[in-house]
Amino acid sequence: MIRFENVGMRYGAGPEVLRDVTFQLEPGSFSFLTGPSGAGKSSLLKLMYLAHRPSRGLVTLFDRDTSTIHRKALPTLRRKIGVVFQDFRLMEHMSTFDNVALPLRVKGVSEDRLKKHVTELLAWVGLKDQINAKPATLSGGQQQRVSIARAVISRPKLLLADEPTGNVDDEIAVRLLYLFEELNRMGTTVMIATHNQSLIDRFQHPVFHLENGELTALDPIQPPQPEENPFFVNEMMHGREEGQ
Repeated sequence: MIRFENVGMRYGAGPEVLRDVTFQLEPGSFSFLTGPSGAGKSSLLKLMYLAHRPSRGLVTLFDRDTSTIHRKALPTLRRKIGVVFQDFRLMEHMSTFDNVALPLRVKGVSEDRLKKHVTELLAWVGLKDQINAKPATLSGGQQQRVSIARAVISRPKLLLADEPTGNVDDEIAVRLLYLFEELNRMGTTVMIATHNQSLIDRFQHPVFHLENGELTALDPIQPPQPEENPFFVNEMMHGREEGQ
């Protein structure tokens, strides 16, 4: 899915924020990315969703060398990637519903199917009562959940989340991790950057640690006993629709 080989990255003429980063993510994997503030986690994710190019080294995404991808091809590749940003990046003039529906509209999904899927997902993340609200009227935690719903609604091949639970309480955080796991079970490769050690301990997926621009893979964690998802898994997540 993703391969980095001796990657370095800097902003302008500044010092390197990433140095000799080498790793790969297998298709269908789920991993956490940890490290102190300022370690370069957001910069690493930016390389992965094609917001920046490395200053040196090789980044391969979907079996393509990102340094050779023409600018016109970037939108098609980016539609395969769901991103949860720390600053949410919601469309301020759009309602909660329309923000989440945007990726499906770009893909040409019919309004009937779109309404069903978006409504179900907003109920899953606890926002069914805010469906017509504009971002400015929502709390930070609610905006975070809108951002997450928008990132997963189209079931991307790759999901990258930058501190997705940083603005929500523990119960919602666990609920969101179950949502990411359900998406992962359907084949989406997931990487979550987080400081939340309790979530890392509970869900026990492999961990990459970034510090001073250098990435290390922590010892593989033994797979835990399957934990039953205590929440309702909506039909949208499993694609059960009329006629299927």
